[in-house]
Amino acid sequence: MNLYTAPDPKSVERVNAEPVNARRNRQPLYTARKKVFPKRVQGHFRRFKWIVMLITLAIYYLAPWIRWDRGPYAPDQAILIDLASRRFFFFFIEIWPQEFYYVAGLLVMAGFGLFLVTSAVGRAWCGYACPQTVWVDLFLVVERAIEGDRNARMKLDAGPWTLDKLRKRLLKHATWLVIGVLTGGAWVFYFADAPTLVKGLFTGQAPAVAYATVAILTSTTYVFGGLLREQVCTYMCPWPRIQGAMLDENSLVVTYNDWRGEQRSRHAKKAQAEGQAVGDCVDCNACVAVCPMGIDIRDGQQMECITCALCIDACDNVMDKIGKPRGLIAYATLSEYASNMNIATDGGRIPVQPARVRNPDGSLVDGIRHFNWRIIFRPRVVFYANVWTCIGIAMLVHLSMRERLELNVVHDRNPQYVLESDGSIRNGYTLRVLNMVPKPRTIELTLSGIDGATMRIPELGKEEGRRFMIDAAPDAATTLKVFVTRKPTGDAVNEFLFSIEDAGHADRATYRAAFNAPGDVR
Repeated sequence: MNLYTAPDPKSVERVNAEPVNARRNRQPLYTARKKVFPKRVQGHFRRFKWIVMLITLAIYYLAPWIRWDRGPYAPDQAILIDLASRRFFFFFIEIWPQEFYYVAGLLVMAGFGLFLVTSAVGRAWCGYACPQTVWVDLFLVVERAIEGDRNARMKLDAGPWTLDKLRKRLLKHATWLVIGVLTGGAWVFYFADAPTLVKGLFTGQAPAVAYATVAILTSTTYVFGGLLREQVCTYMCPWPRIQGAMLDENSLVVTYNDWRGEQRSRHAKKAQAEGQAVGDCVDCNACVAVCPMGIDIRDGQQMECITCALCIDACDNVMDKIGKPRGLIAYATLSEYASNMNIATDGGRIPVQPARVRNPDGSLVDGIRHFNWRIIFRPRVVFYANVWTCIGIAMLVHLSMRERLELNVVHDRNPQYVLESDGSIRNGYTLRVLNMVPKPRTIELTLSGIDGATMRIPELGKEEGRRFMIDAAPDAATTLKVFVTRKPTGDAVNEFLFSIEDAGHADRATYRAAFNAPGDVR
């Protein structure tokens, strides 16, 4: 005999909330949007979302203002994408255009990182760190502060236009536009010196492209974060449709445990007295009211769900009020859900029977599976983690070992060689010495691999030799015109080496160049 008596849930207020994106009642693609008015909720996941939002917004808005001393020959902004000089500065790291493979590597890491997170904990990126989620949360903070919580906003939206409604709407949208301007302004600061650019923006002296970028990002932030909100995730973002390939039966997703929640009842004691099976769900709709995507998680997994877990906080608060254990809605895997459902339904032969999953004292039976963190470390997750780590380590090793001195040589095309009066053969070259450190350096240029040849650099005078010292500009390419002259020796030499090395022997680079002579050119 089951002695467990469910507490009466009369103390729990039932929220009049219908899911906007109901799986059981799909709306046509081009139907008019139904507004979602998510209710504020308190809980562990909501606090975690606040923390993530504050950290991500702080990084985005404040990062361009961090200074980093690179000496007098380089900008002192810690993070700077200098398009004019074709440089990317990130604290002590400087990336040149020919090193774009580092950016490609970061993009590959971002892709595998997203696969890793999704396969392990579902759409955690979408629920907590996606820019759309972060800015929608920020816009909702403004909306709640001005118009009130869910019921007040719904009443205001349905009510007639009054001076109070007009005032609140103007204040809300004006604040949203200010956030949009700050968002666009912060973005352009990554591409120029932030203090200088902000002064130029306010004095009208900034480039036109800066104003255009701020205007575009202001409008997109305002429209996406304030007006479209959940529709961006549902209709514009491809990730909801891709995530299915990343999940398996051991991926963590937000789950309504109907094996302990059904049958739903708001009058549990009366239903039990009548011999009806009663689950833990009191059908209060709290999970629907707090959902920013406007879905009912009790309908099962849905494309619209971003796994923000606010429904977990709402349900846990209700369970606390009625004295039932938390976890009716929880992060769970499909495998543990299926196992528990198998117990509740006797292998699928009967409807859900709460008595099969509870002891007489109300506790869950021993066979019920609970989340075990070890299940995260399975082959798929380990594979993604290893690939992500290997790419990161390879990039770090290459970054630490890369030469900061490069040499590019272009042979003159016309003429490809010149015969001089004494029978010597002269070839012309354009050398481009890349000094990729923000300080001037003295570079030694050496000619080797070709006997009886000398070189002359017009910029350094008329002297000829096989070794010259040249000054390389800081963080720039120094271009030199070099003529290589070879005395007639009878030996056929088609290639030789240009070598450069800085005075401190820290960096060295070579280039194998062709030497053209009569009979070599076709």
